[in-house]
Amino acid sequence: MSLVADLHIHTVASGHAYSTVLENARVAADKGLAMIAITDHGPRMLGGPHEYHFANLVAIPDELFGVRVLKGIEANIIGPDGSIDLSDERLKKLDLVMAGFHSESYHAASVEENTQTMINTVKNPWVDVIVHPGNPGFQIDAEAVVKAAAQYDVALEVNNSSLVRSRQGSRPYCSRIIQLAKQYGAKMIVGTDSHFAYHIGDFAAALALLEENGVAERDMLNSSVEKIIAHLSRRQNRLRPVVM
Repeated sequence: MSLVADLHIHTVASGHAYSTVLENARVAADKGLAMIAITDHGPRMLGGPHEYHFANLVAIPDELFGVRVLKGIEANIIGPDGSIDLSDERLKKLDLVMAGFHSESYHAASVEENTQTMINTVKNPWVDVIVHPGNPGFQIDAEAVVKAAAQYDVALEVNNSSLVRSRQGSRPYCSRIIQLAKQYGAKMIVGTDSHFAYHIGDFAAALALLEENGVAERDMLNSSVEKIIAHLSRRQNRLRPVVM
């Protein structure tokens, strides 16, 4: 399986990542990627950037070293209503909005509460992707979440870092979500969740799990730039469309 884009990448602005935008783009170019997204953590993350950081992402060129650069966020879910930690005024200027549970901004509750919170986040009109939904630290009813993601046209991430570096014990939960996504037709992407440039484009563990579950390249959102653009352009309340 060949993927053309890594849409979950952090920079030093996240407060606990170790590479710059230029370093990330250079590695992506060296690995032959066509597109990356800069998705630093939202302001509620410990050490995370001020919200003006996201307003000023316009300073970054749309292309570096021949790689298309999307300006985005990995927002923190902060409330049971699916609210996230950036204002609508900032969100509408971003190319990509990812959101997920992080212990620094949301305390794990019951399966029922976690599930409803994640479904409400899926319903949030700004959210394009739910990150690491297989996190065992936040137990959910995976079938209910996947069905909601399919209904509201929000992609679910298979997070490579969850399988090799972080969120230990994620593998069976990720596998279950993959199986359900196939069953219900929910969109999936692979993200590296890179906090250091050399991890960009290393999808190996996630691709192995997808292959194990019979997922084909055509089923993955980031198997083509055109699929990504179509997904990100689907919301009519965007201030500006994503273009190539």
